[in-house]
Amino acid sequence: MTNVSTSSYRIQITPEFTVRDAAQLLGYLRRLGVGWVYLSPLLEAEPGSAHGYDVIDHSRVDPARGGEDALRAFSDAAHRRGLRVLVDIVPNHVGIATPRLNAWWWDLLTHGQDSAYAGHFDIDWAAGGGRVRIPVLGSDDDTAELQLVDGELRYYEHRFPIAPGTEGGSPAEVHDRQHYELVSWRRADHDLNYRRFFAVNTLAGIRVEDEKVFDDSHVEIGRWMRDGLVDGLRVDHPDGLADPGGYLERLGALADGKPVWVEKIIEGDERIPDWPVSGTTGYDALALIDRVFVDQAGEQELTELAGDAETDWATLVHDRKRAVADGILNSEVRRIARQLDGGDAGEDTVDAIAELAACFPVYRSYLPFGLEHLHTARDAALASRPDIADAIGRVSERLSDPADPAAVRFQQTSGMIMAKGVEDNAFYRYTRLITLTEVGAEPAEFAVPVATFHERQADRQARLPESLTTLSTHDTKRGEDTRARVSALAEVPEAWARFLREVGARASIGDPSLEDGLWQAAVGAWPISRERLREYALKAAREAGTRTSWTDGDAEFEERLLGLVDAAYDDDIVRGEIEAIVARIDAAGASNGLGAKLLQLLSPGMPDVYQGSERWEQSLVDPDNRRPVGFEVADALLARIDDGWLPEIDSSGAAKVLVTSRALRLRRDGPDLFTTYRPVLAEGAQADHLVGFDRGGAIALATRLPIGLSAAGGWGDTTIDLGGQRMRDELTGAEHTGVTPLATIFERYPVALLVAL
Repeated sequence: MTNVSTSSYRIQITPEFTVRDAAQLLGYLRRLGVGWVYLSPLLEAEPGSAHGYDVIDHSRVDPARGGEDALRAFSDAAHRRGLRVLVDIVPNHVGIATPRLNAWWWDLLTHGQDSAYAGHFDIDWAAGGGRVRIPVLGSDDDTAELQLVDGELRYYEHRFPIAPGTEGGSPAEVHDRQHYELVSWRRADHDLNYRRFFAVNTLAGIRVEDEKVFDDSHVEIGRWMRDGLVDGLRVDHPDGLADPGGYLERLGALADGKPVWVEKIIEGDERIPDWPVSGTTGYDALALIDRVFVDQAGEQELTELAGDAETDWATLVHDRKRAVADGILNSEVRRIARQLDGGDAGEDTVDAIAELAACFPVYRSYLPFGLEHLHTARDAALASRPDIADAIGRVSERLSDPADPAAVRFQQTSGMIMAKGVEDNAFYRYTRLITLTEVGAEPAEFAVPVATFHERQADRQARLPESLTTLSTHDTKRGEDTRARVSALAEVPEAWARFLREVGARASIGDPSLEDGLWQAAVGAWPISRERLREYALKAAREAGTRTSWTDGDAEFEERLLGLVDAAYDDDIVRGEIEAIVARIDAAGASNGLGAKLLQLLSPGMPDVYQGSERWEQSLVDPDNRRPVGFEVADALLARIDDGWLPEIDSSGAAKVLVTSRALRLRRDGPDLFTTYRPVLAEGAQADHLVGFDRGGAIALATRLPIGLSAAGGWGDTTIDLGGQRMRDELTGAEHTGVTPLATIFERYPVALLVAL
């Protein structure tokens, strides 16, 4: 078997690409150098689900994704090849889009609080007058459209059960006797009484803190572990749970010592509790690696171009979080207020909770761990809202008590407000460089000097040696190579300014910030199909919410937005400008992409490779990043490389396959080369263009700020000292020793992977 921290490779399992299909990749993944094969959720999900996070049955592997026999065959085949199996699980919520398909939810709707599954869901029955509110109606008076068909209550395509003994009368009269109340979809923001995943009405939260709910929702997962089908777990969204620590303790016992990773976003200097986990899924590593390839000198001009010079990031975050607390997640805020006030929520209490959530500096606390974050939020809230100081003081005191149910719920809710207010809103409004607005990143930090990069990597080596690292996931806003190319714009801000002027004169929607971000995405992903860019533009604009939104769309504005996208294809001048700026930064983007990949794969932690990112990964936000992957192309490129071919850096992505395969194989076959962390520094005029480190025998070297390096005439006499040991570059086969010019090391590629002979 492989060592625990070798590497993982994430595969999106869908009805169109099942576990059986994934089994056909195992030979290729073994040759690539992968240690763990990491599968997206496998339990039965809503029909047609592309992601699997809407589980409807915890007792079996989704037949549409291959079923139990396919998983067993996959696991056996993986283990025969020395590969371990990692599976993503979803403890926080279940899918309820089609009530009939979720036995727990259907029974709950049928029998209400007498249902055997009433305690499985997180419902405030009192707030709904003993009924659970379902937001599906076009308006509250739309009950006239209800129908009784085959013993069910139906509203267009929606089907609901009828409780025993409540039959008879008109559909509206029958509806009024049910344990659920169908209400307008617009009431979801303020009046729902069941916990959701963020603001997704069709994903209902479950109470895994309850032992029976845990057992019922982990029956199949437990079997995987006992039968040896699965060797490790990735836990989705533990921050949504009432007791993440208790859950992970119980899961650890179920896993019986097998590793568990958690999807946890770490803010700044934040530390996670002492949970029984191997680490997080590595968004903080992504942000660090991105920023070491960004030129600090471009900050001012790019900030001014986007209009962000007038925007204080901290203020934007507060305001957008507050908008979410007052808007799409106000139902959750009001539920906390009802717990605090013992019934009807007082508006001053609601106001204080929303302000504390808006001021909360991290996703959540895990009381008593992280109490200082609540104190920080309290102080900030008192400063921003002295008019409700008494309410803030009273509320924050209650929220400081780990045993208070309101404190537990506030912890579950603060992360939801952070995610919706920042990742899914502020990120689309702060567009000076979209490399910076990535999941887990701090957009106020424009670039990271090499010295800071090394400090943070050394800290990771000390604290999180088996935490995952990543550059792309199913949740990233832009793929790693889209960001790598966009990062190069920081080296040529004047060229970007010219681009925006020229294109803006031909096509504009009167929103400079949105236009700037959209054109960066287009340039980063170019060439990209019209359809893909149109879909991204609409999602970005709706998430930003400045001119249109998901719930209150502006059709006229969206039509003009799509016209802006179309100009990239139909206006020869606009298209020419795009192609010209891409040509200007393409080589630098490729250099950044190869450098980021090498650093990530050799960094402290366990590197995760998202499907297809061994070649250029120039996707945009989901669902774009879940598109089918050309595995057979990558396999053919790898075969040629293994036959001795040294590829050029071109659109095929073969050079990245070379870097990825050699780094992954070294991680798998030479674990003794990855035991420490030491910066590798250069001497000479261009020393700052090198970022490199020695992991204990494996040395990663990468070029940074390549446009500036080229303008300076190249590496010149800049060198590194390799000592007396002879080193071999695993990428080219070249050998080096002693004081070596970087121009020699980087003669073929802008990266090098050196190992002692």
